[in-house]
Amino acid sequence: MFQDFAYLIILLPIIAFVLTLFFGKKLPANGGILSVLAVFSAFVISAGILIEIYPSGCVEQSWHWFAILNFGILIDPLAAVMLCMVSFVSFLIHVYSVGYMAHDRAKPRYFAETALFTTAMLGVALSDNILQFFIFWELVGLCSYLLIGFWYRKPTAAAAAKKAFLVTRVGDVLFLAGIIILYLNIRDFQIPDEAYLLQFQTMFAAIGHIPPGQLTIITLLFFGGAIGKSGQFPLHIWLPDAMEGPTTVSALIHAATMVTAGVYLVARTFPIFLASPDALTVVAYIGGFTAIFAATMGLVMNDIKRVLAYSTVSQLGYMMLALGTGIVIGAEVVGVSMFHLISHAFFKALLFLCAGSVIHGLGLQDLRQMGGAFSKMKITAITMLIASLALTGIPPTAGFFSKDAIIEGTYVYGVHTGSMLLYALGIIAALLTSIYTYRLWFMAFTGKPRTDYHAHESPPSMTVPLIILAILALVFGLVAHGAFGGFLEHTYSEHLIEDAAAIGGHHLATEHVHPPTVLFYMPIIVGVLGLVISWLIYSKRVINMSSIVSKRNPIYTLLLNRYYQQKIYIEFIAITIVYRVLAMLGEFIDRRIIDGIIDGISYVIITIGEFIRRIQTGVVQHYAAFVVAGVVVLIILLQGGIL
Repeated sequence: MFQDFAYLIILLPIIAFVLTLFFGKKLPANGGILSVLAVFSAFVISAGILIEIYPSGCVEQSWHWFAILNFGILIDPLAAVMLCMVSFVSFLIHVYSVGYMAHDRAKPRYFAETALFTTAMLGVALSDNILQFFIFWELVGLCSYLLIGFWYRKPTAAAAAKKAFLVTRVGDVLFLAGIIILYLNIRDFQIPDEAYLLQFQTMFAAIGHIPPGQLTIITLLFFGGAIGKSGQFPLHIWLPDAMEGPTTVSALIHAATMVTAGVYLVARTFPIFLASPDALTVVAYIGGFTAIFAATMGLVMNDIKRVLAYSTVSQLGYMMLALGTGIVIGAEVVGVSMFHLISHAFFKALLFLCAGSVIHGLGLQDLRQMGGAFSKMKITAITMLIASLALTGIPPTAGFFSKDAIIEGTYVYGVHTGSMLLYALGIIAALLTSIYTYRLWFMAFTGKPRTDYHAHESPPSMTVPLIILAILALVFGLVAHGAFGGFLEHTYSEHLIEDAAAIGGHHLATEHVHPPTVLFYMPIIVGVLGLVISWLIYSKRVINMSSIVSKRNPIYTLLLNRYYQQKIYIEFIAITIVYRVLAMLGEFIDRRIIDGIIDGISYVIITIGEFIRRIQTGVVQHYAAFVVAGVVVLIILLQGGIL
């Protein structure tokens, strides 16, 4: 039944967007209620379809667009769980926003933009072809620009919006280039009458007809797009600055929508990545490096939202790391990565909404000015503690099951490849994650207030979503970890995965490798160790941090300045290379060479014209003399046999 209404998943939020944009001031809660109902309806339809297709069904609907292209809906296990996550988390954020944005004059514009943002991400999830996927992908980027710069009169918000838009455009250009190269490689492929060229199923069927080198180029370009959207190194610099928007926008971007799009792209096109000889190796190492790189910066951030932003970058690195191990484990990693994506959506949305509750209740955003908020904000403090336990992988939370599966996968990868580097990166990143997460919680909620603030708990419209997300962060792993992976395994057939692995020259593991007991419990050990370290330092104050947290400490200064990425990207790359070298070189070529050639040609023509003009004297005798001279020259040439 629900399958017949699949198109309403994106149509209802679009209608909410249009009505709220034009008539928002006349609607209840300035359009907030309409947006909440539209997104909730999308969730109900998505959940209904998931139940109908479980355990191995699929919804395919397609309409002809033009030429060899179509507009279609594909809801397989992978798309179904993505749709449910996006719509449900977005629904809770919309409910929370009704209270959080209650006093903002631009509420209609806010709810219109969030409805469109949700539409774009839902469109990405249910697209059945790569071109339609890209169109919604671009719409996600546009909406992020509008929402990050929502308070556009604030210079930092406007700058952050432009930064996000420009940085992600780099990845989007790479993604589009990959689509073009893919099309050029498969345009002569014979497809069935009912199929279209850029549909995912057609792309997978044509893998064997694409040269391995071209497959690597295509997948790396796709991954370039994923790096931009999912904030992976080196295109991660926009993500921490996205905090300039409302906290609800941060939750939407970092949990349910934009940042998950890149991970979903790699999962959606996983057979192509597997068929490439080297692409998944690049994905794994970029993901592993990003996980530990971002975690180091999270250790020293003092803005509560910025700590969570670097946490998001790090956790997205884990998801990419999981997908990269697919060259050994196979399609199982799609389920592992998506399991962490869904778990992360719950506890990271909860963390950001708790941060918003703290900012709302204390009027502060700097952790150094907080402290002792537990007594005044018990619901916020307890739910944020649950989210922190999930983020750090403490059992029995959802994060324990999802992160443990990723780290175990890196161990299997290491056994088969002979390199334990990815496993080490995962463990070290887990320890750093635990330290900065509990640092945030202890600095905000324990001890004595470090400034004279007046704390109060947030209203029910904000705390109820916190409680719901906290319950999910606790029980989702327990309930879903067994069935989730098996359900997503039906996304791709065994035959397709085996063929893709053979094309890529990969030998998939046939036996499950169990790590030794110490290594098996290592994620839990480092999670608890990070909790103890943070408790001793930031709650009990047994270690004096003044000598460490000092600008005289070069490591602290390096991390506080974020490895000087701003100077590298802006002053060196943007100003020195792009402007002073490329732009100045372009100006030299334009003004000196191109303009010089044009000016030279015009000078020659003008000079010749001036000479000819002087000959045209208007005196008949002069013209007669020229005629006689010409006749004499002709006679001489004829007599000499030249003519």
